Amino acid sequence: QVQLVESGGRFVQAGGSLRLSCAASGRTFSTYAMAWFRQAPGKERDFVAAISGNGYNTLYADSVKGRFTISRDNPENTMYLQMNNLKPEDTADYYCAAKNTSAPGGIYYLGMEYWGQGTLVTVSS
Repeated sequence: QVQLVESGGRFVQAGGSLRLSCAASGRTFSTYAMAWFRQAPGKERDFVAAISGNGYNTLYADSVKGRFTISRDNPENTMYLQMNNLKPEDTADYYCAAKNTSAPGGIYYLGMEYWGQGTLVTVSS
């Protein structure tokens, strides 16, 4: 089992940048495929980006491609989301999620097993 804690969300103006972090408990972080999701007020939770356990493979939602970068530091048990050129429509609670896998290069955004509590990103126009 893994516990996830997000941090880094705050108020930022449009065009600005933020880096979110997701700290994971446990000693087998590299066996978890990870992903970021977000939920805007009154909307459903949406996929943002995913990364394989070995960090070699990534996938992005079209809405963030070219602006957001997902990465991970396995020795530090931490995943990141670098967000650049933020837009008001990026305003949301951002959640990290994990799925245990035996495929080090596998990417998942369905059937995630563990979730963090979220961190709020607010982008003003």
